[in-house]
Amino acid sequence: MKAHVWVMLKPTVLDPQGQTIQHALASLGYAQVKGVRQGKFFVLELNGLSREDAQKQVEKIAKDVLTNPVIEHFRYEIVE
Repeated sequence: MKAHVWVMLKPTVLDPQGQTIQHALASLGYAQVKGVRQGKFFVLELNGLSREDAQKQVEKIAKDVLTNPVIEHFRYEIVE
């Protein structure tokens, strides 16, 4: 079983890297793109856990290790 975890900056936090990407896209002719937010994506391989235990463990890992809860939020899905 695997877990896919997406980590993004909270909407109230400035995203300078996303702004840089958006400006680069505009200069390449993609002016219709009006905003870019960048984030992180993790794939966790989980063995020997029930789905419920996997969810609990992924939430704890995401909160304690993968995110800075002051400026980031996360979502995840468990994939069989």
